[in-house]
Amino acid sequence: MLITALAFLLTLGVLIVVHEYGHYRVAVACGVKVLRFSIGFGRVLWRRQPQPGGTEFVVCALPLGGYVRMLDEREGVVGTADLGGAFNRKPLWQRAAVVAAGPAANLLLAIALYACAHWIGVDEPKAVLAPPAAASIADRAGMKGGDWVRAWSSDGNEWHDVRSLTDLRWQVTQAMLRGEAIDLMVSGREGRGQRRLHLDLASLSGAEVDAKTMQKIGLGYAWSEPVLGEVKAGGAGASSGLKPGDRILAIDGKAIDDGMQAREAILASGKTGVAVPMQWRIERAGARLELVVTPAFVVADGKRIGRLEVFPGRPPEMVAVHYGVVDGLTSAVTQTWQMSALTVKMLGKMIIGQASLKNLSGPVTIADYAGQSARLGLAYYLGFLAVVSVSLGVLNLLPLPVLDGGHLMYYLFEAVTGRQVSELWLDRLQRGGVAIMLMMMSLALYNDMARLLGLQ
Repeated sequence: MLITALAFLLTLGVLIVVHEYGHYRVAVACGVKVLRFSIGFGRVLWRRQPQPGGTEFVVCALPLGGYVRMLDEREGVVGTADLGGAFNRKPLWQRAAVVAAGPAANLLLAIALYACAHWIGVDEPKAVLAPPAAASIADRAGMKGGDWVRAWSSDGNEWHDVRSLTDLRWQVTQAMLRGEAIDLMVSGREGRGQRRLHLDLASLSGAEVDAKTMQKIGLGYAWSEPVLGEVKAGGAGASSGLKPGDRILAIDGKAIDDGMQAREAILASGKTGVAVPMQWRIERAGARLELVVTPAFVVADGKRIGRLEVFPGRPPEMVAVHYGVVDGLTSAVTQTWQMSALTVKMLGKMIIGQASLKNLSGPVTIADYAGQSARLGLAYYLGFLAVVSVSLGVLNLLPLPVLDGGHLMYYLFEAVTGRQVSELWLDRLQRGGVAIMLMMMSLALYNDMARLLGLQ
């Protein structure tokens, strides 16, 4: 809990400081007088003003944002001697540059964070896949449990190496959102018997873009060897005669090729509400045995499931993914661009109803992911921070009046018509923007609570 809280506060602090520093730095470069640089809102907890009459730097009690307050005649009387430093007196291009600098700073930060994560390197699951769900796209394409995806292609001619399962999922998601098919070059998990598969992702409707996308496509899990790990003493598995190291060959006559298949079979055994004996075929010390295994019936999160107190399936094989200096930076730029485009596409699909609004997340989900990534290691946390930084940069460019993108729309209007938006319309647009933002925040918080309570 402490790690989650600290990681969340660090995430907010870094992103807010960088965003507001972008506004501040460009404003100063354009000769705008900055009155206050604030991290957070509400009661001031810390204040510093290096020079009398200069910028006041403050940290406030509510760390869910920040702001840079600039000298502006629209917000109060400005002395004649200070008119040259008023924001509203600056040329249009300078005002637009100051506003755009915040989101730009977040996108530049994302590039730096991705690059650092690439240089440090991470351990990710090897792109050896568990058996695809029946009738899924991968299943129809001929994917089998234990297939190792070696490369991908969008046109069937130019092929790109697949570094890990994470890399594969990213490329497949990109292709799906473009409405394109993707070709995969796969082999057996030992690297023999290469063959080519065609995933017809164009057949997916936009409404299927959600958190379970990979399961629908058939690329949900990494393959894990169906060998029992820990067998808890006194549990239903131990009572049925199971031992660590047992290789599961079949359950109730169905061949088991992957640890996830065994876990799903165990869980499904409790759906009738009673303990149902299962016929297991296992291999132990080179000998094949038939066992009657009876899971205990339990209710977890409102669902009836079977439980054996064993862990079927060894951890998936991991591969070290890291880049050189130039490749890491180049990949970081590409990844930031792709993530920005993905964010815009997802927002667009949510607006027109082609993607579920459940994809919208708020501070609770961000805090949870921040804590999880921090526990995994520095590179994972930097990658998470980069994703949130991209999201913050893109969201701030949306043409909503209370966001930076809304102000840029005002300046576009001014550039086209030669006159500024009237105070009356500014007030109306601001009110509408606040209402939209409150609705988005409420929906994001609702989604957070629903995920927390297991309702999504």
